[in-house]
Amino acid sequence: MELSKIFYLLKKLGFILIYLLLSSCNQTTETLSLSFNKLTANNLQNRKKSTPVFSWVVTSEGFNKSQSAYHLLVASKKNLLNKDKADIWNTNKTASAKSTFITYTGEPLKPMQTYYWKVKIWDEKEQESNWSEIQKFETGVETEKEWGASSWITLNEDKRRSPYQYRDYKTGKMDKPTAVKGFAASYFRNEIDVTKEIESAKAYICGLGYYELYLNGNKIGDHVLDPAPSNYDKQAYYVDYDLTEILEPGTNALGIILGNGFYGQNISWKNDPESEKDLSYGQPAVRLLIKVTYTNGQEDDFYTDDTWRESTGPIVFNNIYGGDTYDARYEINGWNTVGYNDKDWNHPKVANPKIKKVSAQQIPAIKKLKELEPKKVFKSVDGEWIVDFGQNIAGWVKINVQEKDGQLIQITTTEALKTDKSDIFQGATGGGANGMPQIYEYICKSSKPESWEPKFSYHGFRYAKITGVSKEPDANMIKAVLVATDINETGSFTSSEELYNKMHKVSKWTIVDNLHGIPEDCPHREKCGWLGDSHAFAEYALYNYDMYDFYQKYMEDIRTQMRPTKGHNNPDIKFQVPTMIAPGKRTSTYAKIDWGVATMYLPWYSYNYYGDETIVQEYYNEMKELTNFYLSFKGENGIMQDGMGDWCPPLWDRRLNPSAMETDPIISANAYFYDVLGIMEIYAKMNNDTAFESKMKNEKESLKLAFNKEFLVGIPNTEHKWYQSQTATVQALQFGIVPEKELQNVVNGLEHNITKVKGGHHATGIHGNRYIYTVLTKYGKENLAHEILTTPDFPSQTYVMNSGFTTWPERQFEWEKMEGPTNSLNHPMHSGFAAYFYESLGGIKSSKSKPGYKEFIVDPKFPKQVNYTEVCVPTPYGNIDSKWSLDDTIFKMELTVPFNTTALLPLNENEKNSLKINGTDWQTFQQEPISNNEVRLGSGTYKISYKK
Repeated sequence: MELSKIFYLLKKLGFILIYLLLSSCNQTTETLSLSFNKLTANNLQNRKKSTPVFSWVVTSEGFNKSQSAYHLLVASKKNLLNKDKADIWNTNKTASAKSTFITYTGEPLKPMQTYYWKVKIWDEKEQESNWSEIQKFETGVETEKEWGASSWITLNEDKRRSPYQYRDYKTGKMDKPTAVKGFAASYFRNEIDVTKEIESAKAYICGLGYYELYLNGNKIGDHVLDPAPSNYDKQAYYVDYDLTEILEPGTNALGIILGNGFYGQNISWKNDPESEKDLSYGQPAVRLLIKVTYTNGQEDDFYTDDTWRESTGPIVFNNIYGGDTYDARYEINGWNTVGYNDKDWNHPKVANPKIKKVSAQQIPAIKKLKELEPKKVFKSVDGEWIVDFGQNIAGWVKINVQEKDGQLIQITTTEALKTDKSDIFQGATGGGANGMPQIYEYICKSSKPESWEPKFSYHGFRYAKITGVSKEPDANMIKAVLVATDINETGSFTSSEELYNKMHKVSKWTIVDNLHGIPEDCPHREKCGWLGDSHAFAEYALYNYDMYDFYQKYMEDIRTQMRPTKGHNNPDIKFQVPTMIAPGKRTSTYAKIDWGVATMYLPWYSYNYYGDETIVQEYYNEMKELTNFYLSFKGENGIMQDGMGDWCPPLWDRRLNPSAMETDPIISANAYFYDVLGIMEIYAKMNNDTAFESKMKNEKESLKLAFNKEFLVGIPNTEHKWYQSQTATVQALQFGIVPEKELQNVVNGLEHNITKVKGGHHATGIHGNRYIYTVLTKYGKENLAHEILTTPDFPSQTYVMNSGFTTWPERQFEWEKMEGPTNSLNHPMHSGFAAYFYESLGGIKSSKSKPGYKEFIVDPKFPKQVNYTEVCVPTPYGNIDSKWSLDDTIFKMELTVPFNTTALLPLNENEKNSLKINGTDWQTFQQEPISNNEVRLGSGTYKISYKK
């Protein structure tokens, strides 16, 4: 991830987020050293208006350093800030320890303008820093008015002639395939004249469907599969590009290629009972505006309209599920360069798509992140070549071939081989559900060397079966390309347990493979944002990646997916409720409780991790209404009669083996809902909604009583108790449902089922597996957590890895007993458990009272088999670095506490009595008295040791 110049186009007004790492260290006195390490101008989500927020990360020398005040200046001209003047916003010296998400309250900001800002701070001793380096942010297109004369254009005439424009479409219920071709990929061009010396030039483009923008024959930017998917009829996204350095004096040629993406996907899932009849929003369209400012102050606008020219070209088929077909015999050489003769091209049609709002895309773009070379090449049973890239990824293949004119090269991508390794096993990639097997097709134009890679589809795969080539594939012929949202990996974990390290790697791969503008369930069969999946892995994702903008965007997807839904007990009242999937027209049903709680959990996780309460404020009304909807399911026993279930426990199949889901869906859903009622109580307090706060407190207390009355039972022939399944018991312990007097009985009940009934194995699906290792560790069963994670026998995470998988499969089956591994082999909902590595082994969690790691807990808990762990947890204040080791009975930790934060170290009496900090007895070093057996450490780097 580049940090020197990253532009994230931000939503609404489109504030550009700029990260600058400052290498200088400014000293204001001989004893004070403060360095602004990172400064950001981010965008505040707000449905009514757009407001930037400001944050800064400071590094300092010494210990217990914090901020007591700040002074922030915003100006319309850089030279004003050079004189310490501000015509837009001047906070003056503001007494505040807040250094994150400072909300702008200055003069109204104009659209499509550049603004400059800088900040200085005072530390806890009122010593003043120097000013930071000057930063900038840019506003974007705010309303329809700013788009000016720019029009949406779409293809007027489909002129595809290639016989390869068709694909076979067949779902499992169809007797035979039918030929389909979908909307054609469109090629648009125009030439513009730049008449004066350029001061600045900016392009704003929105594709309804994936696009690529060209200037004078060269692609602009490194984005692919742009823009991010959304509920296009309610919310679409534009992207902007700085053309100042590449727009040339005189005549310039503009070109746009437009594919279907999800907007124009009108083939797959059409007959699916969980989808709308037509998943397409219409024929793809595109809108472009280029604003040029000349050095003499004059301006020009260039834009799409009906004077442009259109054609079809070599991309003769494109479908987000099925793949791309490229017939190189129909290439249009020079179509996007100056002077190309386009007299035979048509004029495009001006479109009027149904869209409520177009905003700047704030999340990182999808990009080509990595290339993988073949690890192994071999022949299948039918004599065709199979390439193994060694890693299950999301993306596509790129090829370099030399065959005859008209030769069809077909590449079928899959996640697996048959169990006997004789051939590829298509499984979830074979199109049984969506009707489109994963296939890329290239038709050669000559007998000379040719190169190609797709533009408008991505697949989930590890293997590629290639036909139509005359020699054995190698790294020069074919590579796999990882294509995903370019989120910044920020956290890290490693330990002395290599199996844990491998699980961490598999968990990260599974998440990265499934980020394509939304948190997907899988990158092949569905590519859908199932709400239950999204909250299952969210906390682990936050430990590892910068997800701030990503979850802001996905919450908007959930909001725009909401629709009027009748209450269960009161059908005369309609509530705004999301569907099981967001965004898009594949919806399933209304969101059952255990899936719909993502609406409350994602803001909660984001708030706890980043400390920015605006996401809670922005979506509070939607969360409140959804909570009331779920309360409409309350039965006479006080239990909500709704739930989807603990998805994908061992051996479970909803048709062939439904009883393998040992947890009643009602129980697991109500456990989640109990937790959410507590969260909503906090949200209500944050929003000064005292009536709802009181209601949530009462509902939570009532549900706790009802839950224990209905579901807490004794285990026959023991003194133990539990909630009738591992998952429900884990949830009850995690969420604080278990009565205090029953805690030990319930912990013993959970241990009994794992060890005596299940032989040292978990029986959990995604709801239970997220918490089981953390819960066992919290209640002194850390060795059992290690046992069930590392046992090589089915079921376990280690069994999955030993079976050769490099991402987590959707199902937990005994793979060696099957013809091939069915269902998806790349489901991030199963990565959620790995938060255990950070929250238990690393022991780092933000405090609830001061979220965003303003105050955080450092309390490693670990099994006897682990004697070393190192974690890095980036926070809005800087990195928390912790490295601990255990040598016999001596626990040693190196800990970095960021500026303006406090670490809390819980210790028992024995640990406290032997505690040394930086080689000094803690009573001498500690500046604050210990309370509740917690050592409080302000900013600084520490070496800590004590006896365990």
